[in-house]
Amino acid sequence: MIEIPPEDQFSRWYVIHTKANQEQRAGANLQAWRIETFAPLLKRSVVHQYTRQIIPKSELLFPCYIFARFQATALLHKIRLTRGIHSVVSFGDKPSAVDDEIIDLLKARVEEDGFVKVEQRLKKGDKVVINNGPLEGLNGIFEAETKPLDRVRILLTTVRYQARLVIDRNIVQLTN
Repeated sequence: MIEIPPEDQFSRWYVIHTKANQEQRAGANLQAWRIETFAPLLKRSVVHQYTRQIIPKSELLFPCYIFARFQATALLHKIRLTRGIHSVVSFGDKPSAVDDEIIDLLKARVEEDGFVKVEQRLKKGDKVVINNGPLEGLNGIFEAETKPLDRVRILLTTVRYQARLVIDRNIVQLTN
């Protein structure tokens, strides 16, 4: 038996774990029941494999997850059985609500084009770490942005080796 806290007697935001590549389907099914959903999108630029042209691409900020606002006591069971939904994120037996302020913060970052702006500003000399790919975990120093615009040049720093590297901006993050 799932225990629902008393504060969930009214509509709150919850995180919905969707089945792989089913975010749009799950969202549409929830919206058909007049449940408010939010699935923030990112806009990336990718280089076409053959033409080498820069092409805009949209992707979810949180792949396999969407946010939904509903009354857990009345709709939790129905939502769990919705096509495209894997589960409602829970801790123990209780669905975990997301504060309205967090959703408001994410929505405030959505620009006129419908995409979330999350670009971090890097300055020359910033220490960065590669957080994805074959070089994951390596540290470097940011040198410059390059063309295409979603790439950066860093000076890779390891114990016995230094090299300049141009990589996707998306896999680099600032370190403390």
